[in-house]
Amino acid sequence: MSSPGPLSSFRSRLVWCVLQKYQHGFLDALFSGLSCVVSVPFYTAFLPLLFWSGHGRLARQMTLLIAFCDYVGNSIKDSVSAPRPSSPPVRRVTATKDEEDNALEYGVPSSHTLNTVCLSGYLLHYVLSYPQYEDGSMKFVGVALVCLLVGLIGLGRIYLGMHSLVDVIGGLAIGLVILPFWITVHEYVDIFIVSGQNVTSFWAALSFLLLFAYPTPELPTPSIEYHTAFNGVAFGIVAGIQQTYHQFHHEAVPRIFTPQLTILTFVGRMLLGIPTILLVKLCSKALAKWILPVVSNTLGIPIKSSGYIPNLNGNGKKSDEIKQSGFIQKLFFFSQQSTFDVDTGIRFFQYAGLAWSVVDLVPSLFSQVSL
Repeated sequence: MSSPGPLSSFRSRLVWCVLQKYQHGFLDALFSGLSCVVSVPFYTAFLPLLFWSGHGRLARQMTLLIAFCDYVGNSIKDSVSAPRPSSPPVRRVTATKDEEDNALEYGVPSSHTLNTVCLSGYLLHYVLSYPQYEDGSMKFVGVALVCLLVGLIGLGRIYLGMHSLVDVIGGLAIGLVILPFWITVHEYVDIFIVSGQNVTSFWAALSFLLLFAYPTPELPTPSIEYHTAFNGVAFGIVAGIQQTYHQFHHEAVPRIFTPQLTILTFVGRMLLGIPTILLVKLCSKALAKWILPVVSNTLGIPIKSSGYIPNLNGNGKKSDEIKQSGFIQKLFFFSQQSTFDVDTGIRFFQYAGLAWSVVDLVPSLFSQVSL
């Protein structure tokens, strides 16, 4: 992914100029911290708290929006397969394991920039929808803060050696297309989720379709892992909301900083909720690791595992050879590939289980213990 070429050389020179001029330990810490704050793991931790704070509509819309952004951005990355700036000569700062994994992806567009534009822009739209924040000065301050954040994130990605100016502009442009589109359709999506018919089955089919429609990059990258995780999160949220909207997620639920939901109560929710969803994630992963290989073998689908199941990390079981003509395999186009990576399904189900517990199991526990 670092092979030399005209585009790669041009991008590397742009980044190199910035890095050589502005390297400083304080800037390393600042931009690394900002990158963590707008990273996928941060959103994964932040969104459950948003649900439990009483802002259910905002939380589910931001969850679906980041899943959409993640799919679009990573699909473009793996379709274009444009390399990141070469390191060396560019100095790349990877302060966390997440950043090390990000460095293995392709470069165009910058997902951090894209996600920041869409999520901060949507959050601003949500805040300004309240009457008390409709005056011109509040709008100006809000837009200025969003622009500042987006600018710092874009500059930071260049400074850290993770992206070039081309990557950042690409992320910005795609974000500016997605954001107004989402603001246009989000009300319709929300109405469908909370009151539509056959929503769970529709979303299951959509999730399955998105998994198999994902493009194949020139070289394997972690991008599909991020998409699979948020695809599972979106499905778990939708399935849980469908079942519990009128109990736990309607617009009249108590919100944080009100007498009905004090800070102390919210801390209690965090102390109970976070360990619970982590436990559900572990259980979902263990269950999927046991069930999916059995189901795959029963249906004649050749499988392998790139990490979760050590005894399947070869080229697939020998029995695959005698199952190549299975009906299910032909139906889902597995005949075009030797084996299917069962880790994709395991990852999907563990994050779907985690998300379901955020909006269904954990709120049920809250009601049982009067939180």
